[in-house]
Amino acid sequence: MRKIRVLVVDDSVVVRRMLTDILNADPAIEVVGAAADGAIALAKIPILHPDVITLDVEMPGMSGLDVLAEITRTHTGIPVVMFSASTERAAATTLEALARGAADYVTKPTHTGSREAAAEHVRTQLVPKVRALAPRDARPSPTPAIRRIARAPVESATAAPQILAIGASTGGPNALSALAAGLPLSPVPIVVAQHMPPVFTRLFAERLSGCGPNRFREAVDGQVLEAGKGYVAPGDFHLRVVRDGTVLRGVLDQGPPENSVRPAVDVLFRSVAETFGGASLAVVLTGMGQDGFRGCEALRKRGAQIIAQDEASSVVWGMPGIVARAHLADAVLPIDRIAAEIVRRTTSRGARRVG
Repeated sequence: MRKIRVLVVDDSVVVRRMLTDILNADPAIEVVGAAADGAIALAKIPILHPDVITLDVEMPGMSGLDVLAEITRTHTGIPVVMFSASTERAAATTLEALARGAADYVTKPTHTGSREAAAEHVRTQLVPKVRALAPRDARPSPTPAIRRIARAPVESATAAPQILAIGASTGGPNALSALAAGLPLSPVPIVVAQHMPPVFTRLFAERLSGCGPNRFREAVDGQVLEAGKGYVAPGDFHLRVVRDGTVLRGVLDQGPPENSVRPAVDVLFRSVAETFGGASLAVVLTGMGQDGFRGCEALRKRGAQIIAQDEASSVVWGMPGIVARAHLADAVLPIDRIAAEIVRRTTSRGARRVG
């Protein structure tokens, strides 16, 4: 299998060297070139034929957004990973880049204390994303063990959902935006775990609010969860749902990361299973890894309904793929059909399983 070819674009020579060293240290990856600005990068792309491009968000001359626009116009199909600071301005620009076609992003290290810690911070974020976004003929893809559980009979029905829980990672911001745009005012609360760092989640929730009639916000510890509103788990916090007398509350904590992430979809989904049992609807959207799989097992055992995004419309079919292949999903659908399926299942009593 050939190596994944990467072009590194950053105006800092120190950052270019760090990214090059990190990527070249992985046996599946080869940095085929580096560029100090957007014009040089655009000139190198047709010569180097990279499989993946890392692109600094803030550069002099052509900005990261300018370069991204040209890449998506003239080199369709090359995934771009934005390299972003964790500031509010950079986060807003990065979310805009995702909306304009960037595949994913990596945040720059802050307050890491040493060069080694900074490099490890970048390595743990960047290398898995480059591997996941590479073309099939260059992608290392060991098949994870999948524990299959028995399908529920087609004729069995579940309770009408009282909550909608959504999990996503790579490609999730655009998928969630499309979903939010297609949903009418929800008759149940919406809770979301999107793999995203602090600062980003608040801005992302605000963006989702502008997509459709449901108002999204970054979740706050102890707040009451209401129908017609969406609650996005804050970066670096797990989100759980609990009953408190007659009301439903969101609870935040900084327990250990699961699947190397916090917030984790598994944490959210397990709490939904414990609180609502079969009266739950979960949606697993595009993302790398297996986060959400254990949570879906817990939900399925309690009779909940599960929808997974299909492979063709996913940026990375890791999270929804493992759920679908384990036969945990009631429906596997393209992103443009999921909103209608949610409406059908939340507005009709006991939507039947489709197997």
